[in-house]
Amino acid sequence: MRYDHLSSFDFREAVRKARYTALLPVGAVEAHGPHLPLGTDNLLAERLARRVAERTGALQLPVLPYGQVWSLRRFPGSLHVSNETLIRLIVDIGRSLHFQGVRILGVINGHLGNAPALKEAARILYDEIRELKVYHFFYPGTREAIREVRETPAVHAAYFHACELETSYMLYLAEEFVDMERAIRDVPAFPEEADLTPTPWEEITETAVLGDATLATKEKGKRVIDAAVDKMAEILRREQERLAEAPG
Repeated sequence: MRYDHLSSFDFREAVRKARYTALLPVGAVEAHGPHLPLGTDNLLAERLARRVAERTGALQLPVLPYGQVWSLRRFPGSLHVSNETLIRLIVDIGRSLHFQGVRILGVINGHLGNAPALKEAARILYDEIRELKVYHFFYPGTREAIREVRETPAVHAAYFHACELETSYMLYLAEEFVDMERAIRDVPAFPEEADLTPTPWEEITETAVLGDATLATKEKGKRVIDAAVDKMAEILRREQERLAEAPG
């Protein structure tokens, strides 16, 4: 159920039925090559959250559509916010949700660049509000599925972007926004020092594509996305059960 579609008169019963659980999709606006939209990360986060909400009964918040995109901030269309801004937003939202009775918050992240800020926000909320359980998810439980479907080596140990993987995710979750006729293969070489010093991506790639997007398929996306949804739902349901059994 969409959190923002409720009336305030219906809210308290809805949060009880949701087992005091809310999901916050967080994305970004940034370049994703010629074949994917700037809002790819928002679409993925929002549609992942929808599937997890269906599996857990959680309330689904509106997507937080801006992220930390320092590496791609100079590409056409990209919109960047600082880690500090993102941390403060997540912490403030967490405080408000706790005030409204939420006890489990799953932040579903569609953009790897947000991860440091989300982790720090969760730590602040942990120290401040111990009865609020905060998870920050970024495609958990997908390592084996990715290994099975990927036809090309990863360009970078941590990054995937507008490539075989992310394009497959979009084909499965938001196919109407994908233009496979414009999909390309771009395999940039990340220098060793890219992980050791700030390195804007325009120094590495002109397209923001990290791999072979032409190999993307809906079937590959389904395999990985279903694994991620299964894992997130499993973790959240386990915490919902623990909360239900807790005294008081």
